[in-house]
Amino acid sequence: MELIQKTSDLSAYLAADEAIDHTHPLVRDTAARLAKDAADSYVYARAAFEFVRDTIPHSADSGDMRVTWRASDVLEQGTGICHAKAHALAALLRAEDIPTALCYQRLLHDDGSGFVLHGLVAVRFDGAWHRQDCRGNKPGVDAQFSLDGERLAFPVDAAAGEVDYPALFAAPHPVMLDVLKRAPDRPYLWKTLPEGLPE
Repeated sequence: MELIQKTSDLSAYLAADEAIDHTHPLVRDTAARLAKDAADSYVYARAAFEFVRDTIPHSADSGDMRVTWRASDVLEQGTGICHAKAHALAALLRAEDIPTALCYQRLLHDDGSGFVLHGLVAVRFDGAWHRQDCRGNKPGVDAQFSLDGERLAFPVDAAAGEVDYPALFAAPHPVMLDVLKRAPDRPYLWKTLPEGLPE
C-alpha cells in the first residue's frame, strides 16, 4: 500500500498541536531522557516506540477507565487507548525532529460485532514513511518497531471489510479527537468510537 501525505509540507508533521503537545515540559523531559542513550535518530525512534508500547498500558488491557487524548496527559497518567498512545509517540518523535504522521485502520471488534477505528503512527526515515503500532502487546499481538517491513499489531482482512487507510495526517482526525475529548470514561468511549474514517 502506498501511504499518502495529506499535507505536502513536511514541516506539518513536526508541528505541535493540542493533542501532540511536544513543547510540554513532561514530553520534552521524557524525550531528553530517552535520547540521552540513543546513538542516532533510528535508535531514539525505536526507544520511544518501545517506551510507549511497553510502559504505558493500553487502557482496555489494563482495565483503566480513564480516557486520555493529549500526549502529555498520556505520559503523566500512564494510560490510553491506541489513539492516545499514538499521540504520545508522535509527540516524543517530533520532539526530536522526526517527522511523524497519524494513520488509521478500520478493524473488526474482537467479538466480530462491528468495526472500530484503530490508530497508529508513521515515521519518516530515508525519504519514506514506515507505519508503527504502539498500542501494546498481549497474547496474539506482537507489534515491533520496523523500518524493513511492517510489524503491526493487527493484519487487515480486506475480505472481512477491514481497511488500511493510506492517508497520513499531520494532526489527529477531528472526528476521532472529538470522540476522545467528549468521553467521560472508557465504557462511554467504547460505545462512541467511530467505525471508520468519514468519506
